[in-house]
Amino acid sequence: MSQPLFRLDGCVALVTGAGRGMGRGVAETLARQGATVAVNDFYPERAEAAAAEIRALGLQALAAPADVTDYAAVQAMVAGVKDAAGSIDIYVSNAGVPTSGMGYARFLESRPEDWERFVKLNLYGLMNGCHAVLPGMLDKGWGRIVAITSESWRAGVPMGIAAYAASKAGVVGFVRQLAAETGRKGITVNALSLGTMNNWEGSDAVACKSAFVPRAGSPADVGAGVAYLASREAEWVTGQVHPLNGGALTA
Repeated sequence: MSQPLFRLDGCVALVTGAGRGMGRGVAETLARQGATVAVNDFYPERAEAAAAEIRALGLQALAAPADVTDYAAVQAMVAGVKDAAGSIDIYVSNAGVPTSGMGYARFLESRPEDWERFVKLNLYGLMNGCHAVLPGMLDKGWGRIVAITSESWRAGVPMGIAAYAASKAGVVGFVRQLAAETGRKGITVNALSLGTMNNWEGSDAVACKSAFVPRAGSPADVGAGVAYLASREAEWVTGQVHPLNGGALTA
């Protein structure tokens, strides 16, 4: 009898920015697939609440609050998860919007400190996490890293998000290089590139103008994409950027 596909039983997954939104959907999906999930969020109360909601479903979850832009804090978080649940097998770098918000502005109206907060969160946040979890994955000879990026890295839009898009493009470059370094060691590294998501008012109307599937993406859509990339079955998929956009961009 064949086994169910994409099960994650026995795996420990850490999802950053998982206190709400897309990250929350990813955390719940991985838990439903059998993983023990560490829910990270900048705000401890949000991480605790999301983990409690997942446990209330009869699934395995713990809170792992930390500022992912702080290298020492990330190292301590990963050590804490390892002590509580075991070495991390799956790392999902999802945190992407600064606590101060997006702050839309044309590039010439922005300042270096505005650029820095996006680079620190989207690029350094990813690198901090990978630096912390990779030793354990290398010891096991198995691991999955999934970075959430945005289609803004390849589609110009007049929304005042130049620094955000640049940081997301950096994610793509890092993913490709890290995949080249770890592919022969049992570790895959991929990016999931999100189109218009349903986390803001009017998103469905915007998505309907360009997407083949006439709606914005949901946390469940992101969770399903991550679950595949995190699975044992996806061992021959690495160094790739996987669009999740309802068909809005096809090249």
